[in-house]
Amino acid sequence: GKTTAARAIHAALGLARRPPQGWNSGAFLAAEVLRLRPGDRHGVLEVGISRRGTMARCARFIRPDVVVVTSIGSEHHLSLGSLETTRAEKAEMVRALPPTGLAVLNGDDANVLWMRGQTRARVLTFGFSAACDVRASAVSLDMHRGMRFLLHAGGTARPMTSRLLGRHQVPALLAAIAVALEEGVPLQELLPRLGALDAMPERLEFMAAKNGASLLVDTYKSVWETSLAGLDTLQGFDGQRKIVIQGEIENPQGPQGRMYRELGTRLAGIAARVVFVGSSRAFESLAGGARSAGMPRQRLETAGRSPQRAAELVGADLRPGDVVLIKGRNAQHLERAAYRLAGRPVSCDVGMCRLKTGCATCPLTPRPRRKCGPGTGAPSPPPRSISRAASSRSHQTRSWPHCWGPRQYQEHRHRSPPHRRTPPRRMRSNRCRGRPSD
Repeated sequence: GKTTAARAIHAALGLARRPPQGWNSGAFLAAEVLRLRPGDRHGVLEVGISRRGTMARCARFIRPDVVVVTSIGSEHHLSLGSLETTRAEKAEMVRALPPTGLAVLNGDDANVLWMRGQTRARVLTFGFSAACDVRASAVSLDMHRGMRFLLHAGGTARPMTSRLLGRHQVPALLAAIAVALEEGVPLQELLPRLGALDAMPERLEFMAAKNGASLLVDTYKSVWETSLAGLDTLQGFDGQRKIVIQGEIENPQGPQGRMYRELGTRLAGIAARVVFVGSSRAFESLAGGARSAGMPRQRLETAGRSPQRAAELVGADLRPGDVVLIKGRNAQHLERAAYRLAGRPVSCDVGMCRLKTGCATCPLTPRPRRKCGPGTGAPSPPPRSISRAASSRSHQTRSWPHCWGPRQYQEHRHRSPPHRRTPPRRMRSNRCRGRPSD
């Protein structure tokens, strides 16, 4: 993914600023540009698209020197229509490179490699094939240690380890290595930096369940390619019982019934048990594909649209050593099922939620309080005197649950003191309900 590649490049170059967080379009991208200072040698920006013409506008004000293209997927087919249109739109940034620039392209993706003929700049490729300039071989996966592979770059071969999980995440590391080597970073310096890079939250994030099982939380998006990549990663773990909490496919391309049946066939060959969260029609198609591939009916269950029910179904039979993959649409927020399996209480059980920044920032997901003071090993907080004016300002910037509708707000309004009845202006104008584009 773009965010993983941007964070890997940021780490490989040894930049001290905050790494990219995935906010890659509109005002968020402009804010990232404004954070760059005249004395900075490098600036890493992630750019996403949502409609035609977006990339050309971004290229005009960014004026890149190095462009990295990771992949061309089906997630934009609703707005762009086809893979050919998507690659032509993303190629606008590559076309904006000067002759002295550098294009770093995924050599395993034919649609990305097509961009080689769209630029006057020099081109480097990365991937798994032998024709790539920076490539990986002998990839292996370990649940607790991450990825291991043999890196081929600069005419040498070196073993490398990473905390990231999944073969599909290796190309992001290879792209970062290609960029860092071109910028003069020695290989012996950048490898430890990339080895310490952690996974982004909700993107094949490892989490420990309360009874000793392992959870793989991959709920940031659920387009077709990422759904298959998550199952491939789960299949790479040997010796454990594999369980999948499967949500709906995001922006399905083509007939949904056919895609769910194919997904059910894949699940039947990998998972010992499947709990589906979503519509009954999607479950019927998925279950039909799984049963046709030989999965017994008792190993297929549905939790409706309730993440809490899914956690209860899985938790009732969860054993130490089990591996649970949790995959679903961003709006479903199935990470709530992972929180419950990990022993973290969550009071929210809505089927769909418009909060785009993840449940970790939602006030309905309690976080453990930090203990401080005598006997805890942490200093006591300094005494504060809060004036009435400061107190009245503080509630204007507090978090507000995006998943609340008019009814919940009215109930809260009647229970709240008069000075807290008005929600913050930024929530009322819906300005923070946007999502980073892909």
